[in-house]
Amino acid sequence: MPQRFGSVLYLILFAGLTFGSAIATPYRAAEPVRRLLDCDSSAHGIPRKPLDSAGESQLLSAPRIVVRKGERKLLLYSGDKLVRTYRAALGLSPFGDKVREGDKRTPEGDFYIFTKNDKSAFYLSLGISYPNAAHAERGLRAGLINKSQYDTILAALNAHKAPPQNTRLGGDIYIHGNGSGSDWTWGCVALENEDIRELFNLVGVGTPVSIKP
Repeated sequence: MPQRFGSVLYLILFAGLTFGSAIATPYRAAEPVRRLLDCDSSAHGIPRKPLDSAGESQLLSAPRIVVRKGERKLLLYSGDKLVRTYRAALGLSPFGDKVREGDKRTPEGDFYIFTKNDKSAFYLSLGISYPNAAHAERGLRAGLINKSQYDTILAALNAHKAPPQNTRLGGDIYIHGNGSGSDWTWGCVALENEDIRELFNLVGVGTPVSIKP
């Protein structure tokens, strides 16, 4: 009888250890998958990890944004250090600088963020200070705007505010969400929603934006 009881006890203990091991194994196997999802370098160009946006924004020194149209990329810098690379979509006519309203081109040149909109129809958006001085000068020469409109644009730029958005040069150029799979905007820069959410939390009004061909 004692021998039989010992055998039964041994079987119970062995089964318990085996069952416990089977339960634990999936958790160990899932960990590398979780790390892979948090570090999607193929989609964004650099490792991505969860950020404490408030804490990270304090670490950004002189943040600035660079858009490289030909590469379909938006780069976020902290000073001279590249901290993020996002895939970007452009206007339906992606080549060349924006000239006038309705040409569906993404403008090129140096700008700044003049507003942040958390109620955008395109998830979240950052307003870009188009037209800049170069666009205004070209538009004045081409007869697209008059001298009064030109002066108003320059005054707004000098005050680091929103330039007029309703002239024949066009306006309402934003960095916003709703997807970066293909060029589909009317001149804006579009990101994936998770990317614009991160960028929106990391930069403020006044952040320099340089858009290159």
